[in-house]
Amino acid sequence: MAHPLKNLLKDIPKMPGVYFWYGQKGEVLYVGRAVNLKNRLSQYFQKRIDSRISEMVAQAQDLKFIICDSLLEAIILEAANIKKYWPKYNIVDRDDRSFIYIAINLKEEFPKPIIIRGQDLKKFPARDYQFFGPYQSYRLISTALRLLRKVFPYSTCRPHQGKACFDYQIGFCPGACIDAISPQEYKKNIKKLILILKGERQRLLLKLEKDNPEQAKALRHLQEVSLLNKEDDLQSPRLKRIEGYDISHFQGKESYASMVVFINGEKQANEYRLFKIKEAPAGDDERALLETLKRRYQHKEWPPAEMIMIDGGSPQISFLSRELSKLNIILPLVGISKFGGDKLVFPKGVKQNFKDLAESLKPVLLKVREESHRFANYARKRKTNTIN
Repeated sequence: MAHPLKNLLKDIPKMPGVYFWYGQKGEVLYVGRAVNLKNRLSQYFQKRIDSRISEMVAQAQDLKFIICDSLLEAIILEAANIKKYWPKYNIVDRDDRSFIYIAINLKEEFPKPIIIRGQDLKKFPARDYQFFGPYQSYRLISTALRLLRKVFPYSTCRPHQGKACFDYQIGFCPGACIDAISPQEYKKNIKKLILILKGERQRLLLKLEKDNPEQAKALRHLQEVSLLNKEDDLQSPRLKRIEGYDISHFQGKESYASMVVFINGEKQANEYRLFKIKEAPAGDDERALLETLKRRYQHKEWPPAEMIMIDGGSPQISFLSRELSKLNIILPLVGISKFGGDKLVFPKGVKQNFKDLAESLKPVLLKVREESHRFANYARKRKTNTIN
C-alpha cells in the first residue's frame, strides 16, 4: 500500500531547499537538503532505500519543506535546523563529535574561518570563537568556503610578512600579508561571511545592493558547479554493496585488477582485493576484466555485490555482459564512459529501475571509480596488497 504522504509529491517543486519529516507527536524525525526537492523526496518512496531511512519513513506522519535560492543556502539552513532540533534520524549513526563545524575568532587581528570536527570543539574556547554548524560533510563545507571566498576574500597566510602570498595573486586573500588592507576593513568582509553562515543571505543582499552593488551581483551569481559536483547527501538512496574494478599494468609485462568495495556509500578498505591476471593477454583490458569477474564470482564466501562499476563504455560493458552470460553469470554491471562525459552505460535488457537507481547514485559511482584508480596505482607502486 502506498505511503499516505506520497500524495504530497505532486505539490513539491523542482527547486533547492530543506525538508522536514515529522513523527506522530509532531517531533522532527529528520532534516535534509536537496538540489531538487521533488526528485530527492520521490526517492524516499522507492523500494530500494537504506533500512534506516525506510524505518524513518514508516514512522513519518507529515512532511514539510522550505524553498531556497541555492544549494549553498540549503546547506546552511539544514545545519541551522539540525542544531535546533537534533532530529533522531540525523544523529542515529553519529554523535555530536563527528559533525563538522566552522569556527571564527573575531578577536584575532585578521580572523578566518576554520573547519573543525565536533570532537575538537573543546579546543576552541567559546568565549573567543563563533561556531556555525553542525554540517554533515567536510568536503562540501570546504568547497562552500572556497566559493564564498571568491566573493568575500579572507587571509589564511601570516599577516605583515612583507611578501604577497599566492592567494593574494589569485584574488582569494585581500592582502593581510603585505598590509594592503586594515584590520577594520578586513573584518567587514568577515562579518558579511558570518551573515551568510547564519542563513541571513537575503538581509546581506539588501545591504550590499546599497553599499556594494558589485559584491551583491557576485553573491547572486555565485557559481555552485563545484559544490553540486561534491553534493554527497547522506540521505541519498544507497546500495549496500558496490564493487569497482580497474586494470593496471606493471612494466608492460604483468597486469593486475583492483577491486574496491563501498558499503552504504563508504569505502571498506579491508575488503579491497588485488587479482594478478593469469590468462588474459597483456594489454587486453577487456579480457583481464572478464577473467577477474569470473574469479571474483567463484568466491561464494564473499557477499554478493548489488552493483558492479566498470571504468569503461558500451563496448566494454557489452563484451563483459555477453561473455559472462555464456557462462550463465548475470552480474549487475554499470560502466562509466570517460569519453562520453562520464555517462553511465548498461548491458542490453537492463530494467529501467536499475538504471534510475544507478543515475541517482552517480556521485557515489564516481567516487568508486576514483578509488579504484587510486588503489590500482597504489598497488602498482607497492605491490604489498593481497593477491588472489
